[in-house]
Parts: sequence; C-alpha cells; structure tokens
Amino acid sequence: MPVRAFLFDFDGLIIDTETASRAGWEWLYREHGFELPQEQWATVIGTIGAPWEPMRHLEELVGAPLDADELNQRRRSHELSLLETEEFRPGILDYLDEAAERGLKTAIVSSSSNRWIDMHLERLEHAHHWDAIVAANHDVARAKPRPDLYLEACRLIGVAPKEAVAFEDSPNGVRAARAAGIFVVAVPNDVTRSLGLEEADLVLDSLADLPPAELLSRFE
Repeated sequence: MPVRAFLFDFDGLIIDTETASRAGWEWLYREHGFELPQEQWATVIGTIGAPWEPMRHLEELVGAPLDADELNQRRRSHELSLLETEEFRPGILDYLDEAAERGLKTAIVSSSSNRWIDMHLERLEHAHHWDAIVAANHDVARAKPRPDLYLEACRLIGVAPKEAVAFEDSPNGVRAARAAGIFVVAVPNDVTRSLGLEEADLVLDSLADLPPAELLSRFE
C-alpha cells in the first residue's frame, strides 16, 4: 500500500535536543558531586512519567531535600544555551520537501509539549509546515511508549496507520509507533545510539543515508 504520511518524533529526531537534555542533568549531578546514571537516564528518553525521576534520585544521593524549582530553572537555562545553535538533523528537510512534492501528509508526534515544539520550530522558521502537531502536553496517560499519540495523529490527518511511516530515535518512540501499527524507521542520535532499536522495521545511522524516494519505492 502506498505511503500517504510521514510522522516525525521531535526531540532527538527533528532536532537533537537529547544531547543538551542529558548534558543539563549531567551538569546538575556533577555540581553536587555525582554522575548521572546512564542506564536509568535511558528509561526517560522519549517519554514522560517514567518510574525513575532524576531529581528525586539526586535528592537520595545528596541525602537531603533540594530546591527543585530553582535547580530545574538553572538546568533548563543551561540546556537552552546549548540548543541555541541546533539545526534540523540531516535529511529531515529532504523528507519534508519530498512529502510536499508528492502531496504526503506530515505530522509531529511527541511526548513533549506544544509550547516546547513551537518554540524551536519558530526559531527555525518552520512552524507552519505541518498538517498536525500532536503532543502529550504533560498527559502521562497519552505519552509514548503508548500508541495513543500516533493513533490520534493518524485520525487528525485522515490516514490509516498502515499508510504512514514513523521516524523515531528512541526505544520508547519505536514501541509507540509499532503498537499503533505503523512502519517505523529508527534514526538514533549520540544519546540513543547504544540503547538498542532493533524493534524498528529499519534502522539508519542518519536519515540522509536513505533518500526519501528510495524509502517510498519500497512500498510501491
């Protein structure tokens, strides 16, 4: 069946926010004399409401309550300073251009918030090029690895899951798209490359490695 839509994760896939996010927490942990545990950190990538929570864990290591609001504000400022120069990851614009030429629908499907996504898209002057943006907006019950966000996106743009291709960078995202019945292309970044994305239908080092026309030809 021909593909009618491209569905993109946001964090770490369209823009590499994952590296800055990890760096922000590493900075905060080291300020208190500890190292961010990478295995636990992997469980929070691509989702919200994970059982392991880094601020609570840091409090346990310190052995005393922390001013979470103040620390999170400083951490977020550090992250945003790292993100100021981030551009679209390689291949993303090629896929968006191909979708426009072929009349394919495009959507962003993310466990983040609309406010976060819009902020970056506006900075990159690409805020109005999407048929839908579906975000969890702090609703844990809808976040990946659940399929809800992907199913909602398909409904909004009027395609069946089997008519879409999802692009993801994390295990949580891959599981969400697979659970929705969507073909998944995994494109890891430096943070997620070692996490194991074998559940995806296809894994690429970079989206630039596979021209969109070549991917689409597999479905024709």
